[in-house]
Amino acid sequence: MQLTCAIVDDEPFALALLEGYVRQTPFLDLQGRYASAVEAAAGLAAAPVDLLFLDIQMPGWSGMDFARTLPSRTRVVFTTAFSQYAVEGFRADALDYLLKPVAYPEFLEAARRALRWFALQRPAAAPAAGESCIYVKSDYKLLRVDTREMLYVEGLKDYVKIHLEGRPRPILSLASLKAMEEALPPADFLRVHRSFIVRKDKIRVVERNRIVFGKEHVPVGDSYKQAFLDYLQQRSL
Repeated sequence: MQLTCAIVDDEPFALALLEGYVRQTPFLDLQGRYASAVEAAAGLAAAPVDLLFLDIQMPGWSGMDFARTLPSRTRVVFTTAFSQYAVEGFRADALDYLLKPVAYPEFLEAARRALRWFALQRPAAAPAAGESCIYVKSDYKLLRVDTREMLYVEGLKDYVKIHLEGRPRPILSLASLKAMEEALPPADFLRVHRSFIVRKDKIRVVERNRIVFGKEHVPVGDSYKQAFLDYLQQRSL
């Protein structure tokens, strides 16, 4: 997986240092380097990037203010010589915060954290027309999962658990529940909770706002209850 990136810094030495770090990092693809936020705004409008290494204290337009104008697809790693900006940086939803002078190991760890974040946003390989399987990452392998065997998917912080019929242990995969929802065919699956997606034709028992799968219970969240009830109503006698 490759991440496109750019650097914004008004200090020529810092700009050159970060450029060297980017070129040492195989999964980063440098698309631009800018000496000001104004210059960066023009360049990034024409060619957006995944990741932006952004200085905070710059003349004219600060990096903090500029970050708030970026599209949601562009994530930011702030770089600054002033530690007092750390809290404000994280409030701006930055992926990381690097304190100058930046050493390469610190830079690499921030870049790897960004790579993991983007990997979580990518959907699993969705089934092609006429197929009933998806491919998910698990234990450094790509596994083929038959969607017809799936009971439900449970979202954790950075992973999902795929619970399969007739298997005692779920598959643990590095993916977000949102990405999994996008990969699964909506005709067969239904989101019933912020942490759960269920396969519709595996719903056998519903008890007190919970779907029962043997000894396991999946809650139906308030935000999803009406859609769930509508689905049941369409299939009730």
